[in-house]
Amino acid sequence: MATFATGSLTIPKQKLDPWLGKIQNGSAVAALSASTPMVYGEGETWTFSIGEAEYVAEGAQKGQSTVTPTVKTVKPFKFHKTLRFNEEVLWADEDHRMGIVDQILDEIQPALSRALDYGVFHEINPTGGAVVAAMNGGLTDTTNLVEYVAADKPYVSLDAADALVLADGYNPRDVALAPTYASKFSALRGATSEQKLYPNLRFGTEVSELDGHRAAVSNTVSGAGVIAVDTKVLAFVGDFGAIRWGIQKSIGLEIIRYGDPDGAGDLKRNNQVAFRAEVVYGWGIADLNAFAKIHDLV
Repeated sequence: MATFATGSLTIPKQKLDPWLGKIQNGSAVAALSASTPMVYGEGETWTFSIGEAEYVAEGAQKGQSTVTPTVKTVKPFKFHKTLRFNEEVLWADEDHRMGIVDQILDEIQPALSRALDYGVFHEINPTGGAVVAAMNGGLTDTTNLVEYVAADKPYVSLDAADALVLADGYNPRDVALAPTYASKFSALRGATSEQKLYPNLRFGTEVSELDGHRAAVSNTVSGAGVIAVDTKVLAFVGDFGAIRWGIQKSIGLEIIRYGDPDGAGDLKRNNQVAFRAEVVYGWGIADLNAFAKIHDLV
């Protein structure tokens, strides 16, 4: 009879890598923007504007070229998920141990993936929906706002958001949609053929295509069910390459057999064990003008 040792349980590499890959399937941010390798702690990202090239006439002198740097801070933010099980879950032989790990990771992974979206989009703690002051500067703070009008086709508001991003010098190549907004596009049919106007749009965070945009659909966009007050947000449109994010601390799975790690009572007294996974994300947004927010009038 084999049991897990008290303390940290190292997840084998063949388990960890696929789980990290699943973050892209649970987070619209991760699906639409590539992660950046990071070390733990605050850091800085730099963007540079060097202007245009100068014409030099024959025999003329060259003028000075200017470089305008922009510095943005990348901050670390820790999230955890702690699950309790009856201690009998440990009474498995060696052959079944990896099955237990799989089950636990499958329960924890989606919540930690969505946490990235809730921070980057809304600056909130996913548990309870309270605003986290340290996360100031999320996409919800962009001043590029478009009001969705129910009487209009949904592409009217999408086009308007594109125009705002283009006016600020960015390419609105990406869109993260709330399911309610995505369904409006999915429902559109041709006037005579009854064929879908946007057949490539898919519901889910895996990247699909919508009217020339790389698209991901998630309820994290609106925060429905997490944020107590309806945000009315339907979509974030823009260049998601302006988001710098990464995993600063490797994800691990810790088994806790004693104490009260989550305020739900003493583990031993309740014949329970707890499993906790933590992830430290780092993120920063190069320029909020690279994004526009579409929200509902109602």
